[in-house]
This record gives sequence, C-alpha cells and structure tokens, in this order.
Amino acid sequence: MGVRVLLVACLVLVALLLVVQWRAGDREAAAERSYPPTGRLIDIDGVHVNVEVRGPDDGSLPDLVLIHGASGNLRDFTFDLADRLTPHYRVILMDRPGLGWTDRLPGNAGAWNGTAETPMEQARLLQRAAERVGVTRPIVLGHSFGGAVAIAWALSRPDQTAALVLVSAVSEPWPGGLGALYKITGSTAGGALFIPLVTAFLPQRFVASSIGAIFAPQEAPAGYADHIGSGLTLRRESMRANAQQVTGLKPHMIAMRRDYDRLTMPVELVHGTADTIVPARIHAEVFTRDVPQARLTLLPGLGHMPQHIDPQAVVDAIHRAAARAGLR
Repeated sequence: MGVRVLLVACLVLVALLLVVQWRAGDREAAAERSYPPTGRLIDIDGVHVNVEVRGPDDGSLPDLVLIHGASGNLRDFTFDLADRLTPHYRVILMDRPGLGWTDRLPGNAGAWNGTAETPMEQARLLQRAAERVGVTRPIVLGHSFGGAVAIAWALSRPDQTAALVLVSAVSEPWPGGLGALYKITGSTAGGALFIPLVTAFLPQRFVASSIGAIFAPQEAPAGYADHIGSGLTLRRESMRANAQQVTGLKPHMIAMRRDYDRLTMPVELVHGTADTIVPARIHAEVFTRDVPQARLTLLPGLGHMPQHIDPQAVVDAIHRAAARAGLR
C-alpha cells in the first residue's frame, strides 16, 4: 500500500509540474504576441540584441543611448521620454540581456541556475550592438540598474563616451542585502520552482500593485502598465535573468567604484529625494563626492521614476550633459 501511495503522489506531482510549465508557456506566448520587438534584432555572435533607433542617421544630431532598469525593457523610455528627445538627439534604445527581446549571454539561456551577466558584460554587448547602428561618442543614460550598466559603459570607453546621465541610478555599493523576494528568485531552487509558479499564476492585481510600488509616492501615469508589457518581464527566462543580475550586482559596484577616477566625461545625475528603491543618500549623493565633475539635481518628494513624473527634469539634465560635452 505504501509503495502505491508513493507512486500516486509522484504521478500527481509530475502532473502538477507539467500543468505549471504549460500554463507558464501559454502566458509567455500571449505576452510575446501582444508585445513583439519594436526595434531591430541585431545578431552579436549568436546573441540577439533588440535595438530601436529614433532619429536621423545622417550625423546631424548627437547620439543618445538609453539603458533601462531592472524588471524592465526599452518600452519604459518609449512611453513618453523618447518623443521629447528625438527633436534634439538620435535616440538609441536597447533591451538589456535577458529582458525585453535581448537574449541572455551564452551559457545562461534556459538555465535556472545561470550566472548573472555583469554590468561590464552587459555594457560590452550593448556597445557592440550600438556600433552596428553607427553610434559614435554617445551620451549614455542609465535608469536604476541601467545606471550601473551605463557607468560600466563609460568606464570601459572613457574617451569614446561624450557624457553620462544617471537617473535614479545604482551608482554605489549599498549597506545590507536585498529583500526576501530577490533572495528566493535569485536562488537555484527559486529559479527552478518558484519562478514558473509566478509566471503561470501571478494575478494581474499583483502586477498593478508592483508597478504602484515602483512609482511611489507618485502614481504611474495612465496607460503605463499596458504600454510596458509586464508579461514580458514575467517570462521565466526574464525573471531568472533579472533576479540573478540584481542579486549579483553589489560586488561589481564595489569593484567599479575603485575606477571612478576614470570617469572624466561630464556626468549629470537626477534623483528623487523620496526614492526608497535606490535612495539618493546612498547612491547619487555619495557618487557626487566620488566623482568631482558629477552634478546632482535632487527632485524634492519624487520617487524612483522621474522620467515619467518629471520628464522635463531628465530632458534638461541630458541637455546640460550635451552642452558640457560640446554637443549643443
């Protein structure tokens, strides 16, 4: 009797796992149908990078690269900000590895225990894709986690980076660790078991709540959730990539900080004083002491998403960076 019960239990467990994987795959397929690539998929040694270019290719405008944050994709910038910038810059938007429509780096694709792509590795991949669309001496903007990648870009090519703009950016090592959710999703067991459950069954109301938390204390603009394509973020591959990259970031910030004296280009920072996700006092304010030519604009009462709540402040910072770099 005991063997029979055990066999039935194993069969039920296998059936449940198959249902979870089927349901996750079905939701992923629906998200990909609803939110196809908006740019061009560029093959970099077998890794496809989603690149969207807005503006003329005749060299009449400076190049501006926009790098999105954690759990996001390039659509974050196309909701509003990119349209404000295209009269003044050729805007190049790219999905980071594992997010949106950009592949993970070799060895990580399909692996629930993959190795996180470092900021330097991500920067190198995006640089190669940018070269394929003719980017030269760009202004590089990074938001949140994308700020770490933007810094890595500038550190690896200080003479070829016209200016750096950091918006609510991770720019310094932080005290302590991360929350419980990242510890779970970034673990081997979490990547194998918990993430498929989230992909398969996470209710839409939780997605709305998560977006609200990112924008707090402000509210997300109307239509943002539909525009960004949260279903792309909830794909198993993307969730694993995001969790591994975030949980593995801190040692790379410690290492990069040692080289901040190489950041000789103009640097502009924009940061909300009410940002609790990437607090200004831990990141932007410390960074301006580490990098003497960095100029910080603090936005009183704003949270983590100034590119949506006060986009003109971000546009102004980009203009200042361009002017300091001799591009305006």
